Amino acid sequence: MNIRPSILILGGALLVAVLALVAANQTAEPLSDSLAQKARAVIASEAAGSVTADFRSAQGWPSRHAMLTPKGDVAETTRARIARAVAAIPGVGGVHWTDGTMLADPGEAPMESLRCQDDVAAILGARTIRFEESSADLAAGGTELLDEVAAALRPCFGARIAITGHTDSSGDELANRELSLQRATTVKRALVARGIPEQSLQTRGLGSSLPVSGLDPADPANRRIEFRVVAKVQVAPTPIDTPGPR
Repeated sequence: MNIRPSILILGGALLVAVLALVAANQTAEPLSDSLAQKARAVIASEAAGSVTADFRSAQGWPSRHAMLTPKGDVAETTRARIARAVAAIPGVGGVHWTDGTMLADPGEAPMESLRCQDDVAAILGARTIRFEESSADLAAGGTELLDEVAAALRPCFGARIAITGHTDSSGDELANRELSLQRATTVKRALVARGIPEQSLQTRGLGSSLPVSGLDPADPANRRIEFRVVAKVQVAPTPIDTPGPR
């Protein structure tokens, strides 16, 4: 039986690709393990126990890029210090956080002092963005409160704003995490409709994992939305942001 040369060439190319992938994985595994070990040492010297570092992709492949996960609510100054220390390790290709933020430029000042975040905290200090029970639909009064939140966030143009959903501990935790993410997404869409650039907003849902300090985890007051300015970003102006000719 005659085999066409093109089939032989294709088969050979596939074989070479597979062998190269296997060899690369065998080389990458010890490198990612070494980087992870060095990162753990760096983090321990900066703020032991506050952050974990993983050098694997979402698919589980070894990587030179660090994925950092905060344990609890880690201050922005601490996050920046840890991220820069990990980025300085020889061989590290980049630093990301599991909540979606990236390492800020070394010259940037911490963003947590921005007035817009304080204004939002003041608005939500006495009131809460409420939802229908076991739903991601806003409850009565929620739209008016979001009008105020959007107005307070507009001075943050050019910053990335994290929207985090929380629940109380009632019900299944997996369902709670999904519900908290859906609620954060509802708030994001509402803010975009009020003129906040979509690319500056990121969402995550933590379920009941971070109850309000001093409250019983089952207390309904743990059902809340929190906002935090986490990093500066380049946001492309939209037609709404850019005045047209007179």
